[in-house]
Amino acid sequence: MPRVKLFDEEEVLDKAMHLFWKKGFHATSIQDLVDELGINRASLYDTFGGKEELFNQTFKRYRRITHQQVRDLLHENASIKEGIKRLFEFVILQSVNDPNKKGCFAVNITTELIPGDPHIVEDLTENKEGVEQIFYDYLLLGVERGEISKEKDLKSLASLLFTLQNGIKVVAKLNPDQEQLTKIIDACLVVLD
Repeated sequence: MPRVKLFDEEEVLDKAMHLFWKKGFHATSIQDLVDELGINRASLYDTFGGKEELFNQTFKRYRRITHQQVRDLLHENASIKEGIKRLFEFVILQSVNDPNKKGCFAVNITTELIPGDPHIVEDLTENKEGVEQIFYDYLLLGVERGEISKEKDLKSLASLLFTLQNGIKVVAKLNPDQEQLTKIIDACLVVLD
């Protein structure tokens, strides 16, 4: 008779994601995972595979959640420029209020694991392209509405917004000054005018 799982896989993935995010891949041991997740080693291996497989699943979940969060934050505003500003205000608040100063999970993975495993390079590239596509589609909507000039290079602007979003997360780890970070955003967003 098969064993019944006594845990919620998504909840376990969330806990693992936050542990990897806080400690990094290499500094997180299997014992750390067992202790944090509240499941035994056998269940961890049976359900998720080894540490690397679990890590890959957590990053996939992170990407899915954050991409949807970015879409939602952008589209809940009437104005395109206001949507972008609100998104960055959220990123700043999230960063300055994080007691662990974790920064961005994707940036942390990039700095810890690249160069290295080609699989993680592929995942990180997909993440970058996915977020840039969200920004591009949103900027295109701004052009269609007449809020952004059709002369703007939307691909470059989408890349700039992705870079700015990640940069804010990094800078906030060193200097979590909300006012200063907001000034940086305001200075950069004039490119949309």
